[in-house]
Amino acid sequence: QVQLVESGGGFAQAGGSLRLSCAASGRSFSTYGVGWFRQAPGKEREFVAGIMWSGGSPIYADSVKGRFTISRDNAKNTVYLQLNSLKPEDTAVYSCTARPGSKYIRTQAAEYDYWGQGTQVTVSS
Repeated sequence: QVQLVESGGGFAQAGGSLRLSCAASGRSFSTYGVGWFRQAPGKEREFVAGIMWSGGSPIYADSVKGRFTISRDNAKNTVYLQLNSLKPEDTAVYSCTARPGSKYIRTQAAEYDYWGQGTQVTVSS
């Protein structure tokens, strides 16, 4: 069974930074695609960033491009999301997700199989 555990959320002021971690366990993730989604109160869950565990260029939502960076540490089975230049509209629950057997990065939540419990990010103005 695949398990994803997020950490690193919290409070930040506008312009500040946070780093989220997603620790994966349960099996080899070499063929997995991994994504970060977020959901703000009253809004639908939206794609934030995605990366292939095997390598290649990540992709980002336009709203976070240039501010957020997704990366992975294969040795630690961990994917990170670095959040810089935070804005109040970045406030949301952030969740990591994984899909086995991916050949490309998916941007729709329904295409992913495994989800973490989520971590809250709150940005004050």
